[in-house]
Amino acid sequence: MKIKVFISFSILLFCVFIFSQCSETGKEKVETKKSDFGGFESQVKWGEHLVTIGGCNDCHTPKKMTPQGPVPDESLLLSGHSAQMPKIEIDRKEIESKGLAVTQDLTEWIGPWGVSYSANLTPDETGIGNWQESNFITAVREGKYKGMKNARTLLPPMPWEMFKSMSDDEIKAIFAYLKSIKPVKNLVPAVLPPVSANQTPAETDKK
Repeated sequence: MKIKVFISFSILLFCVFIFSQCSETGKEKVETKKSDFGGFESQVKWGEHLVTIGGCNDCHTPKKMTPQGPVPDESLLLSGHSAQMPKIEIDRKEIESKGLAVTQDLTEWIGPWGVSYSANLTPDETGIGNWQESNFITAVREGKYKGMKNARTLLPPMPWEMFKSMSDDEIKAIFAYLKSIKPVKNLVPAVLPPVSANQTPAETDKK
């Protein structure tokens, strides 16, 4: 009888040990999975965090005016400079030679490089809807327009020279997040070259 009790108790202890090991293994898998995404529950959540702390909304999300000043318009999240917004009425030649000018929502910039507009980063076809992950990596790493290696360099104020220091996993997480947000149809205007000494702004804008 004692032998049977001893055997039963041994089996019970063995089962408890196996269960505890399985629980620890499961816990380790969860922790490992979260650590793969910067401590966040998913790649998309990590990407959202990186976009937020990276200040991407500062330029790529149109603003709406409130009593506290301009705030991001969540309905147009990361959709870039609105194609419907009128151009800044300003002496471009003077501004380009002395400094810079920007709209109050920070989506249109004028400087020595000409005029640049914040890109549409939503997954619409007018944004990055047709982009592959490799295009996004090229855009961030090499500062290439639309992520094409033979394209022009991205213009200010896009700080790709700093963002290129992000890890591959961080860039991929940001891309995954951008692909998950609401698509917004908005064809951002083409950039304008700087006004030369022999041209007027009107003549340049026709090119």
